[in-house]
Amino acid sequence: MSERRAKTVLLGAVLLSSFTIWAVHFQQDQERENMYKGVLKDDERRREKMRQREADLRESQRKREIYERVQTVEKDA
Repeated sequence: MSERRAKTVLLGAVLLSSFTIWAVHFQQDQERENMYKGVLKDDERRREKMRQREADLRESQRKREIYERVQTVEKDA
């Protein structure tokens, strides 16, 4: 009976250890995937910010052209 209990305890320890190792690797994979998604989101935010800045620049240039047509612009020395 004692031998059977020892085998059961050993089997339980092996299964628990195997599950723990699997869970840690699974968690690491999830964290790695989440970090990568964060990088992709940062890249998209950066691209969107650049698009907005370019649009703002074009709008500013358009307004300047309009203002310069109706107003005289003097350059300071």
